[in-house]
Amino acid sequence: MIIDAHAHTNGGNLGNFKAGLLASRAFTTGHFQQDEESLRRAVNNHATNTLAKVGTDVQFISPRPFQLMHSEKPVKLVHYYAEASNEVNKMSVQIDPVHYRAVACMPQSPYEPVTAWLPELERRVKEDGFIGCLINPDPLEGEGHYPGMGDESWFPLYEKMVELDVPGLIHSGTTKNPWDYYQNYFITTETSCILQMSEHKVFDTFPNLKIIVSHGGGSIPYQIGRWRSLFDRTFHLDFDECLSKFYFDTVLYNPESIEFLVKMVGSERCLFGTENPGTGSSMNKKTGRTYDDTKPWIDGLTGITDADRANIYENTARKIFTRFKD
Repeated sequence: MIIDAHAHTNGGNLGNFKAGLLASRAFTTGHFQQDEESLRRAVNNHATNTLAKVGTDVQFISPRPFQLMHSEKPVKLVHYYAEASNEVNKMSVQIDPVHYRAVACMPQSPYEPVTAWLPELERRVKEDGFIGCLINPDPLEGEGHYPGMGDESWFPLYEKMVELDVPGLIHSGTTKNPWDYYQNYFITTETSCILQMSEHKVFDTFPNLKIIVSHGGGSIPYQIGRWRSLFDRTFHLDFDECLSKFYFDTVLYNPESIEFLVKMVGSERCLFGTENPGTGSSMNKKTGRTYDDTKPWIDGLTGITDADRANIYENTARKIFTRFKD
């Protein structure tokens, strides 16, 4: 089975709903209604014209992170949109339970305690069968200094994730910093997540916590020598041992980086991902395929074994997404 562990919403009338929320500053009730027939067309089209063509058996879909506007006020606006986004993915799974499973976003307003995010996560997991959660490491979206993920303010989320037995996919939202690019910001915040959680020994407190870092772990595997030196010299920690606590997806879009990631962290820590639909859905003129059609690259890598491919495509996902059932 080919499991795509990092994919996003591929339909829904969330755009109009979001526009209304922003225009009214959530003065409306936030009641969201999805046209089921239009969503059905989008879901079935994606399954037929994308998943079938690239050989993916099932996608774990989460809301589009850059749309979640965590730093907006009033905070009820963030809650309304997160709930609507999860509702679209719940309906997507109901329409096609063969090809999709849902990963929940949370209303991560930075102006509320972490505990305010948790009821939506618990409801989606317990009542709607969601199998994981999406985590934005910087809900302020570049407009300030939110506590890093090693800070104890995050601990209620980790406790809930362990209780529910769901993994978290680390994925930044957008950045409001005009100097930066949002994709570069992904790399920065996803890198910092690993460093913060490792420095503060979060996994000593939560040994059963499961964290997947998007986009190949930010810069970590590719600058690993510098982090080894820093952690050895400053924190007296073995950085490779710290790294072995995390999981990583293969959303990198070039074979060299994917092969290097597997070499650095091991295939038992890697999950196949495409982020489709997303940035990589544009056409790569050199290959004649979209950038996110990465399975042919992984199939063709000579530096990994068939056992590695089995881990990447299926085994690692099954190991950590324990709520996933065929």
